[in-house]
Amino acid sequence: MTSIKDVADAAGVSTATVSRVLTDKPHVRPEIRDRVLAIVENLNYRPNRVARSLRVQKSNIIGLIVSDIQNPFFTAVSRAVEDMAYEHQMSVFLCNTDENPKKEAMYLGLMRDENVAGVILSPTRQTADSFAATASLNIPMVVIDRRVNDVEIDSVILDSIEAAYRIVSHLLADGHRRIGAMFGVGSTTGRERREGYVRALKEYGLKPLSELVSYVNAREEEGYSTTKRLLSLTEPPDAIFTSNALLSAGAFRALRESELAIPDEIAFASFDETTWTTLVEPPVTVIEQPTYEIGQTATELLLKRIEEPTRPTRKVILKGRLIIRQSCGC
Repeated sequence: MTSIKDVADAAGVSTATVSRVLTDKPHVRPEIRDRVLAIVENLNYRPNRVARSLRVQKSNIIGLIVSDIQNPFFTAVSRAVEDMAYEHQMSVFLCNTDENPKKEAMYLGLMRDENVAGVILSPTRQTADSFAATASLNIPMVVIDRRVNDVEIDSVILDSIEAAYRIVSHLLADGHRRIGAMFGVGSTTGRERREGYVRALKEYGLKPLSELVSYVNAREEEGYSTTKRLLSLTEPPDAIFTSNALLSAGAFRALRESELAIPDEIAFASFDETTWTTLVEPPVTVIEQPTYEIGQTATELLLKRIEEPTRPTRKVILKGRLIIRQSCGC
């Protein structure tokens, strides 16, 4: 691997001069600057990113830690973060925790050791419920998607309670009363979306039935198997509501296999607008989350935090959009 000393030797200058050229410092003669840059290109020299960030006490890397990159929600958020970072001449480290607190802790330690400029984090439920230890890492940080306890921190979240309330209220308004529901067990959003579900039922004089409500891992197969179980009940649901895109895909597949007519025999509604929700027949009623805005806003907040470490924290709460389609009988 080419070193800075190799470049200096080839250019006939000191390593300090090479460093000044690479960091665009003044007081280097134009002919020397041109010679050094030509040799850098010829030797394909790449500065040691970690060593340089330690020297200048500033990194151009943002860490992005998400709970499940297979979830289209996090894919869309990641795109927005990368776009914003690129606009500000920064790069992104993307890490996936699979809702595993140990894996999350490992990645947070890696971010600290790599001296990243800051981190955008979608915390696991355990971390969100007790966030003080994570905050003590003293890394500029913005939390997305999940509420955290114990500390004041910049965050960008969806009003999940209100969004779930709206979509379940729509099912109830269409005449459905036995609404099977699935919520992710690994995140605070699952609890909040259940709260919105319960609130909507209560307004119609209904109680949540344990046989109809499931906390599951937010995976497609869990959506599939849970839907199969719901359909096998002595009194099956007349509607199914899923609280994220992966559960939605599995649930819809199970409904298709059952050959039940949607929405005549069973209605269906879900969180998250994805590529397939308008391609199936009937198209699916969804809560569309402002995924790009979440990623964009989180990156803007992080960049401000990096520049102004002591500024007051800010919590941004965004609204979902209810898109009504034919899957719930309207």
